[in-house]
Amino acid sequence: MPAKSKAQQKAAGAALSAKRGETKVSDLQGAAKDMYDSMSQSQLEDFAETSRKDKPGHASD
Repeated sequence: MPAKSKAQQKAAGAALSAKRGETKVSDLQGAAKDMYDSMSQSQLEDFAETSRKDKPGHASD
């Protein structure tokens, strides 16, 4: 499932970086921390690889 907004894509990228051990988990905040805790690495890859072109800044509810 691709990310629906730029913010969601960026949060997934941060969480993925922590899953891979490239950044510290303690550096994560907000949605990135939640994504790290609740999603697998393959799910995070799907979100993070989504193109940001034509995506809104934030997803609408």
